[in-house]
Amino acid sequence: MRTSRKKIPFWIAQVWKAFRNEITPGNFIFRTREFEQMEIEFFCEPWTDLEWHTKWKADCMNFLTKTVWLKNESLRFRDHSPEELSHYSNATSDIEFKFSFWWWELWWIADRTDFDLKAHMQESKQDMSYFDPINNRKFIPYVIEPSVWLNRLFLCVLSDAITEITDEEWETRVIMKLKPSIAPIKVWILPVVKKLKEEAMKIYDLLKEEFVCEYDETWSVGKRYARFDEIWTPYCVTVDSENYDSWKVTVRWRDTAEQELVEISKLVEYLREKLR
Repeated sequence: MRTSRKKIPFWIAQVWKAFRNEITPGNFIFRTREFEQMEIEFFCEPWTDLEWHTKWKADCMNFLTKTVWLKNESLRFRDHSPEELSHYSNATSDIEFKFSFWWWELWWIADRTDFDLKAHMQESKQDMSYFDPINNRKFIPYVIEPSVWLNRLFLCVLSDAITEITDEEWETRVIMKLKPSIAPIKVWILPVVKKLKEEAMKIYDLLKEEFVCEYDETWSVGKRYARFDEIWTPYCVTVDSENYDSWKVTVRWRDTAEQELVEISKLVEYLREKLR
């Protein structure tokens, strides 16, 4: 409020390392003494907290399904019962993920009311109340706290992305269906044969300024496609002499193995649109 002149509602977001006194560590990432956490402290008017809590539930779920492409069937809400709620909470909901062994908590969205600020006021002897100049009233803000385990989220993305496909061309094809916009490597450039390296490197030079790219000429094209499918690469650009002479290249989409001829002059624009 003092540095940015924010008015309620506003929020503070952070990624931080958390520590806890875990008595029985060793259950992979579910029982660790150190972990990464992403958290938002959302400050709102007291009489709007339940409405905001509902909105944050929807926004968090949309992030998981639309931004990182977790499957809808892999996720569910679990609202805490009145007996389960913390004494200061008006509402708390968990988003659980269905791992191969069990449903497990991934994200919690808590309506913490004014408990945190009141506790801080009591210990610091500082007034943390907010004055609303528009309605001329003073109140202690309520806090909605969406908090997600970054370690678990990463594991969820890995678990959900692994997909086995059986088709006529491959007995079993394993692909990692990660959303293109967050894939670590966006495009792989492949010459059909090594003698087309010079032409393929021109395509690589064209794309590398805008996308994270790699170049590979080892093994057959089919084996290279299979390798890149397993490491999330959404698009492969294949260079062959016949199409290159016509100023075109073949672009292959990871999830369906479909291929499309694209003019080199339009290649950057084409991939930019696909990788959003």
